Amino acid sequence: MQQLLLELAPPPPPTLENFSPGKNGAALKALKGALGDGERFVFLWGPGGSGKTHLLRAFAGAARAKHLAAYIPASNADWTRAAGLETAAVDDVARLDDPGQIALFDLCNRLRVSGGALAASGEAPPARLGLRADLRSRLASGIVLQLHPLSDEDKAAALYAHAAGRGIALDGELIRYLLTHFDRDMGTQIAALDAVDSYSLRRKRPITLPLLKEALSLLDADGARR
Repeated sequence: MQQLLLELAPPPPPTLENFSPGKNGAALKALKGALGDGERFVFLWGPGGSGKTHLLRAFAGAARAKHLAAYIPASNADWTRAAGLETAAVDDVARLDDPGQIALFDLCNRLRVSGGALAASGEAPPARLGLRADLRSRLASGIVLQLHPLSDEDKAAALYAHAAGRGIALDGELIRYLLTHFDRDMGTQIAALDAVDSYSLRRKRPITLPLLKEALSLLDADGARR
């Protein structure tokens, strides 16, 4: 059912504006600063689900309006265009192999000299990652910030805000149902809410908990037929 929801209502592309910061306001500020007149190197670290990938994709997307920029996932990095980049976002750097670490080290040096911007991420701060010492030093040379996963209260507030933007009135019971019956990442939560909103519009009925359960039971049935 999770996949069906994402097919019916894919979450919007990640942007710095649609990131739900919770306790991570400093990270959002640092990335915006890196695209302006602030420190140009930012390293974000934290556990899975804390928003690293959203922020790095959003950072690269925002940079593309003015610069040649790219989001580079370390597990599937393509360094062929790195020489021309003015802004780069490198996700999960601990997964880089030896050639990838050398390529990132070279990119860090070039961006520092040229005044370019770099955002990178990992599950720990650079000093605790199993990378080349010179690369750890480069990644730690700017702002290093820890990301914290959203609390249930943060997620509920984000869902309320998204619903309000679509003109949807939600009650607390429905929010609790979404948070306890779906993957807890905000992309899936938003997709579930948008899918139920579309269903309610087709049925011309307000979003209530019974309607939510009805819509999801139909999705389950659709999934079983595939």
